[in-house]
Amino acid sequence: MTTNALITGWGMYVPSRVMTNDDLAKIVDTSDEWIVSRTGIHERRIAADDETTTTLSVNASRDALAVAGVEPGEVDLIVLGTCSPDYPLPATSTTVARDLGATNAAAFDLQAACSGFVYAMATANAFVRSGMYRNVLVIGVEVLSRFMNWKDRNTCVLFGDGAGAVLVQASDRPGGMSGFHLFADGTGFEGIIVPAGGSACPATPQTVADGLHTVHMAGRDVYKYATRQLAESALAAVRDAGLTMDDIDQFVFHQANLRIIENVAKQLDMPMEKTYINIEKYGNTSAASVPMALVEAVAAGRIKPGDQVLMVAFGAGFTAAAAVVEWTADPARAFLAPGSQTRLGRPQRQLEEAAV
Repeated sequence: MTTNALITGWGMYVPSRVMTNDDLAKIVDTSDEWIVSRTGIHERRIAADDETTTTLSVNASRDALAVAGVEPGEVDLIVLGTCSPDYPLPATSTTVARDLGATNAAAFDLQAACSGFVYAMATANAFVRSGMYRNVLVIGVEVLSRFMNWKDRNTCVLFGDGAGAVLVQASDRPGGMSGFHLFADGTGFEGIIVPAGGSACPATPQTVADGLHTVHMAGRDVYKYATRQLAESALAAVRDAGLTMDDIDQFVFHQANLRIIENVAKQLDMPMEKTYINIEKYGNTSAASVPMALVEAVAAGRIKPGDQVLMVAFGAGFTAAAAVVEWTADPARAFLAPGSQTRLGRPQRQLEEAAV
């Protein structure tokens, strides 16, 4: 009997603090018009001083488990995609497991930058289909505000904080994850980089003074590479699933830049009404971007049982990843999950209204 990997639970969490473009204009040479015209971003969420990559992950994960009706002790494995961990070591996934009460779970972090969540989904799929694990919690999370140079308008206007999580379960039911494409081209490693703090350039007073522990990006080069590779990875994953682009019901892209999404949509002859967009509210949340968009698309009624969903991301490295999922879960389960209150960073009542 074939074992399939189905998404049975989903959740997200964003900090309550909103930083608008006008707020940014008070601290760096920019404007709302400049940011919106180049990125499509109007605002982003910034973690509070007492919030960490672990706390954001735990909030999103509790919702995902509640929707699936699975207790933390039933989780076999946690795969956490992030490029902004709490510490260089230990892995943030271990502190997430501790705070969730996932006492029986193995746990590791996965670093593929903005592609991290989709890479983690492919990893979960492999573990489930091999028969090694039945319940895998997959998290995409970032607190990139801690890695920003708030004087560099080319980077600080782009990024925000947030977390998304899904539970992937083994099942003999048809559906679930069916096609993947993972990609990396290390020749572009300097395109998006935090130059210092690792073994190649250890931290010193000088590296701190030079601002080398913040994100540096060659925006134009990244834009050109990303638009091409996102389209190629999308097509490759769809082919791997044995489908065509016409079979895809909902496109869930990494929310890096609205112009990138529109460019890729044009290349793929993809109708924008099939593409979920939330970049205007959250900015680029890196590894959290795809799961956050997925959760909101489900809440908005954009994804229903039987739909084919394509998730695509591009990130530092350069990395890219795409996954095709046949959705099987009833979206209404999210509204019946006890204690599931943190999705979208707002009360459950408002989430229900958004889905009507």
